[in-house]
Amino acid sequence: MAGRSDRVAGLLRRELADIVRSGFERELPSLISVTDVEVSRDLAHARVYVSVLEIEHAGEVMASLAEAAPAIRHELAGRVRLRIVPALRFIHDTSTESGQRIEQLLAAARKPRDS
Repeated sequence: MAGRSDRVAGLLRRELADIVRSGFERELPSLISVTDVEVSRDLAHARVYVSVLEIEHAGEVMASLAEAAPAIRHELAGRVRLRIVPALRFIHDTSTESGQRIEQLLAAARKPRDS
């Protein structure tokens, strides 16, 4: 059963990335990227992880996506062949920012040695 939810998650990730890019991104104050989707076993709920390019706009972007979730779900229903389209919950994915911060710290730690 986990195999099906993984396949559905992959399908949703692709479709949601396209929906957000084509229909909702110009309404948002920052560029975003759908990084991952996790679907519950019963396929009724999906957590959509979103990376925000301009971190200072993250709160506003996440609020806009939460507000637009019903419209995005409706658009998704027209694109996928599922009996029940999962309810969408958008979550800010900070892994990219964390990775960049770690890279900066490592670069700063290496600098004194290079001199």
